[in-house]
Amino acid sequence: MKTITEPSREIPVMDEADVLVVGSGPAGMSAAIAAARASADVLLVEEYGCFGGNLTQVGVQTIGWYDIGQCVDSQGIGHEFEARAREYGAAYIRPNGKRASIDAELFKHVADRMVLEEGIRPLLHTKTVGAIMDGNTIRGIITESKSGRQAILAKRVIDATGDADVALFAGAPTRKTPVDEMMGVSVVFSCAGVNRDRYRAYMQEKQPRFGDWGKNWAIETDGKEDDLFCPYVEDEFVRAQEKGIIPKDIMSISGTLGHITEQGEATYLNLLYMKKYDATDVREITRGEMEGRQLALYAIAALRSEVPGFEDAVLRDYAMKLGVRDTRKIVSRGNLTDHDIRNQARFPDSVGIFPEFIDGYEVLYLPTTGRYFHIPYGILIPQDIENLLVAGRCVGGDKMSHAATRNMMCCAVTGQAAGAAAALSLRQGTTPADLDIEMLQDLLVTQGARIE
Repeated sequence: MKTITEPSREIPVMDEADVLVVGSGPAGMSAAIAAARASADVLLVEEYGCFGGNLTQVGVQTIGWYDIGQCVDSQGIGHEFEARAREYGAAYIRPNGKRASIDAELFKHVADRMVLEEGIRPLLHTKTVGAIMDGNTIRGIITESKSGRQAILAKRVIDATGDADVALFAGAPTRKTPVDEMMGVSVVFSCAGVNRDRYRAYMQEKQPRFGDWGKNWAIETDGKEDDLFCPYVEDEFVRAQEKGIIPKDIMSISGTLGHITEQGEATYLNLLYMKKYDATDVREITRGEMEGRQLALYAIAALRSEVPGFEDAVLRDYAMKLGVRDTRKIVSRGNLTDHDIRNQARFPDSVGIFPEFIDGYEVLYLPTTGRYFHIPYGILIPQDIENLLVAGRCVGGDKMSHAATRNMMCCAVTGQAAGAAAALSLRQGTTPADLDIEMLQDLLVTQGARIE
């Protein structure tokens, strides 16, 4: 590969904070709120033009969709997202669960209000491109924006980028699942012009189940999910393919249909699952975005042909960015394993709980029996780097544990723990790695989290 030598230059410091949170999905939002509630001065930096991450930028509206049985769920800030969405009229009742779907567009405003009400200092349209290091201690980040190349200094930094970008820039060890084994990427889209009554009548008659998932691929369940209702569509796409509406070589269109509004808008269509994309490679991201948009048009044509109520459906919009499930994870000081999440693991450094919900690598376990596991603080702490915490889907753990911790509500749990730990470590005058765990647990409980 050819290289150039970039001339050295002085970079202006645009801001300083006690706690700097990079990334504003459920993990970053929760981290910023938790740190602010613990009296830290917090700066929240986001690459795109709105806060919310997967909830808003990707349009994944179902932060708690797994809660359809006797689920013992996590508590804390993550549940506030749903509560505030209801308060602003940005929530819908799901047809197969107790939890709400969130209006991705209106939640952009809800997220704004939550950030401002907590006294968090917001910074949008700001891409992180480097870390400022003093030996093995992180002191801040380098950013690029319309304002140019600038630095932000902080006493604690939380990487909530989803891709462990800050950890990588800081020199922390990371890992990636081989691309052939990675979970797929998706372009989420929405439709207008849907006849809701016709669609509902069709689903009521058909009664699709979770057991219908995976006719085109192997999927492991433990049986208890199979007969539960799920608005899943796959046979319809097979028929469309037989008719030539979808090209014969495409095997990546199927999935669940989300909420249909009174105005006939299908606001969350997560029907495209594209494998073998490494979303840490900009060329692969480009290919995924473009292929996903084409697949969405095939999917809409198939829906018009095969699903009652969609006869006059048209494209409403594409999500702001590619939906990514699987990239880098840190190599952390603690660990979480497949055995832990399937066997209700308990840890003395628990900073939250999460139900036995596994969704990834061709495994689907829904938490219908009250089983749950502890989330250990150690998976938030990268090896070799001080004053850096990691939250969200890039926390440590093995391959299969990622199929649990990547889910948005679990990201909110690790985010709240990271934010509280960052603020408390400043108060104690210690590094996050040396924090008094019992004091952190007490703080999290006062913030509404469940750790036992």
